[in-house]
Amino acid sequence: MVAKILCVAEKPSIAKAVANHLAGSTVPASNVSGIRWLKNYEFDFSFGQPWGHCSVTMTSVAGHLDRLEFDERYRKWNSCDPGSLFDAPVSNIIDKDKQPIARNIKQQARYAKALFIWTDCDREGEHIGSEIRKLAQEANPRIEVKRARFSNIEKAHVLNAARQPIDLDELQANAVAARIELDLRIGASFTRLQTLSLQPLGEELQGLTISYGSCQFPTLGFVVDRYFRVKSFKPEKHWRIEMIHQREGKKVNFRWDRVHLFDRMAATILFERCLAARTAKVVKVQTKPTNKWRPLPLTTVELQKMGSRFLGMDSQRVMKIAEDLYTKGFISYPRTETDQFDRAIDLKKLCEKQKNDPSWGQYASGLCEGGFRTPRAGKNNDRAHPPIHPVIHVTRDKLSPEERKVYEFVVRRFLACCSEDAKGNITTVEVEYGSEIFSSSGLVVLERNYLDVYPYDKWESSSQLPQYSAGEKFVPNEANLVQGKTTPPGYLTEPELIALMDANGIGTDATMAEHIAKIKERQYVMVQARSGGPILPDDDAEEDRGATQRRSRGASSRRGRGASQNGGGSSRTQRSGLQEFIPSTLGVALIQGYDDVGFEVSLSKPFLRKEVSWVK
Repeated sequence: MVAKILCVAEKPSIAKAVANHLAGSTVPASNVSGIRWLKNYEFDFSFGQPWGHCSVTMTSVAGHLDRLEFDERYRKWNSCDPGSLFDAPVSNIIDKDKQPIARNIKQQARYAKALFIWTDCDREGEHIGSEIRKLAQEANPRIEVKRARFSNIEKAHVLNAARQPIDLDELQANAVAARIELDLRIGASFTRLQTLSLQPLGEELQGLTISYGSCQFPTLGFVVDRYFRVKSFKPEKHWRIEMIHQREGKKVNFRWDRVHLFDRMAATILFERCLAARTAKVVKVQTKPTNKWRPLPLTTVELQKMGSRFLGMDSQRVMKIAEDLYTKGFISYPRTETDQFDRAIDLKKLCEKQKNDPSWGQYASGLCEGGFRTPRAGKNNDRAHPPIHPVIHVTRDKLSPEERKVYEFVVRRFLACCSEDAKGNITTVEVEYGSEIFSSSGLVVLERNYLDVYPYDKWESSSQLPQYSAGEKFVPNEANLVQGKTTPPGYLTEPELIALMDANGIGTDATMAEHIAKIKERQYVMVQARSGGPILPDDDAEEDRGATQRRSRGASSRRGRGASQNGGGSSRTQRSGLQEFIPSTLGVALIQGYDDVGFEVSLSKPFLRKEVSWVK
């Protein structure tokens, strides 16, 4: 008798792709009652020892199946003291919209010999896998459970994963379960405490949910910390020596090696020495090749930062559009920490798919005809998903204006990764003037290479320096002692905030945009456009959506998502709309309040959450 194997993927698109690879052809799907996108694929496959030739049913979930909730008597806000929620009983609940998925798994597992889990190979995937296992074992306690380890859906990689399954990582799954329970208890108790205590203090607070989240508050803390750095900044006067020399009709500005001094008397003495010397001596002339490195493969964090900086959208909007492009099959899964491509992926074939595009097709053709270079490898590999890249070529008429922006960025980034570094020569002239060292540099870009397809990086030739020779002397045309003053830092922009969150382990690539949206929704911060943003390089005058939204279940994301704010415009000369965050009075008061409590580690700082994120 042929054994039956049940395979369950984390997302419908993965289930479809894996089924087609294992079957060797397109597998017809049967619909599952209750959810229009839920499908079962049935085919035969030889797994090798110990299962051999098997009958396979492939299906999927859409992220987490259940959620953690307090028992009924603790759910009303006034039902208990907020502190009692730390000990209140909790249980896992499968929502009504997920129950058809659970029934399908139980029904298919009842007569299966083994369960193969095809969730993402990261912590969240391990926990989702444990939820699938629990349902399957409720229907069939004797079912054997394995998981496939895979990081992309190339056919050879999928076949290898199917024939070399491993066990679920219980430590990873338990770590996620612990984080979910901590987020629920801490978030619910502190949110109730804050809201019930602060609402009576003023009309402005009436009706507001004053929420607390273990990721939400450190995110707010970064904004408030920068705000106070700006407000408390006191400019200091400094002095610098400027030296200018004109030769061959060109004005050369030499930069003082000390940059500037805060002691006026010391700067004046050094300046007088320069004037007394009268002549400057060229001590070094050096011309050497230099490169501007092509970018690393694209990660989620980098997509959010670059999108906020160049595409005129906030990070949540960028991710929403990227998820839509993924759902339509246009780009790879947009939530990944990996910045290195697996050798099994045929990158040249992906370049070939872009050859007919009117904007970058000629460049892609050049890569295919000998210009292709293996992308640089970063230091991160979550072994769950490859870097974000285009899957197929999409014509402009199939995309909305915002989709075109994001898709174009993903394509151009991918082509740039597969290109040669930009190359140039840099000439540096170093001179001694009254015992002080001054220098000037000139860059000549010889080969633009990846810059031709990636306008988001700038590297331009400067005015070429006139000819200087080591040992020669000249009289400067101008020498001045110039007074200046230090300037305050700017308020936090979204790319800066995302970088701080990433460096401090606040949120994941899947949730950072949601935490930022949440502090805006709660009116803890206000957003304003920073003037003078970079110029946009712009040519313009549903199945998996649930999975991408449900992978994280911290307290700050349980209660819904904040409203996104769209950037806009299509003019080539439009500014990017780079946003900066200003904390509201409420946001400042909350952070100062927690800082003034006097805990050894403030709840508004990232340190506690960072420690939790490393729990195993």
